[in-house]
Amino acid sequence: MSAVLEAVPSQDEAIGFLVRAAARPHHAYLFAGPEGSGKQLGARAFVAALLCETGGCGECRACRLALEERHPNVSVVEPEGRDIRVDAIREGVWTPAHRTAPEPGRKVFVIREADRLNPAAADVLLKVLEEPPEQTVLMLLSARPEELPETIRSRCHTVTFHPLPEPFVVDALVREGVTPERALLSARLAGSNMGRARRLARDRGGLAFRAGALQAVLESRAEGGGPLAAAETLLSGTAAYRKELKEELEAELEPMMDANTGRADPAYAAVVKRVQEKYHRRDRRAEREFLDWSLLALQAWHRDVLASLSGVAADGLVNVDLADDVASHARTATPAGLAAAMEAIEEARAALADETNLNPRLVLEEAFLRLASGTVPA
Repeated sequence: MSAVLEAVPSQDEAIGFLVRAAARPHHAYLFAGPEGSGKQLGARAFVAALLCETGGCGECRACRLALEERHPNVSVVEPEGRDIRVDAIREGVWTPAHRTAPEPGRKVFVIREADRLNPAAADVLLKVLEEPPEQTVLMLLSARPEELPETIRSRCHTVTFHPLPEPFVVDALVREGVTPERALLSARLAGSNMGRARRLARDRGGLAFRAGALQAVLESRAEGGGPLAAAETLLSGTAAYRKELKEELEAELEPMMDANTGRADPAYAAVVKRVQEKYHRRDRRAEREFLDWSLLALQAWHRDVLASLSGVAADGLVNVDLADDVASHARTATPAGLAAAMEAIEEARAALADETNLNPRLVLEEAFLRLASGTVPA
């Protein structure tokens, strides 16, 4: 049995399939499931199982490097901005797939958010899937597998990851030392996305996006430029988020740096480059990601007020810690007003998701102008 695969929680069907597949792997797999369901954890474990001489012991050098995404035989491709472009697939998949692996064993390629392949990139990837080089395994990860071309999906074995149940996420956080109350709140705000729930529960600024979002709605109702001030409040929160990302980068790189020179250890040069590239991609997306979290918090607030208005008990709310405020605003809110507010928020999220929209400030100002007459937290 594979220790690394068996350690992946709450996905018995998917992991059972991967345990059997590790012995005689197909050349391509599609890990399909919602964000936060464990696809990346499952992919890392499967990579370790493929590279380990004993099928994933969890203790050897190959397992440790694979689980830390530092194995030289592993290439990870992610979206660069809005799409995964053809150059990324050529450099990250096509070229290394046709070369000798840096170390003896399989070559493994992981493509995250594979549904964001642009047409040219998908064509190059298809050629690799049609004629896979020997000892090559590809893993495509996607929360929207239906958006992948059928020609690609049909050449992959699909491994389905189901949404994690809320009690599982809460219990996992409590076992990690989080209080039950914070664990439940984090799980609900994250929509049971395990990774995001963990950040909300444990990071020192984990709930900063929600506090800023609710403060911004209050400011939007002030006379004479309220919506402009509200937009500025959210935008200013992105600076602290970027600082946290930089600190995460430094912590991740520290074990791979030469203590004497302060530079990357030559043995980890390729991995350091990949980690730095990942950070730069995240940094470019940081503003829109933080703003999307903030708007999701506003969506949850309005959803809670509507739920309270409809008679839902406090323990059924997302913002369980704000139940009294929710109930207070439900007394003066109307279903039509709440629906209009949620529509404005969803339209703002869609506009920010379109990376051709170069002015997030205008998007936020318009949203807060529409929210100014709606329900707000005290």
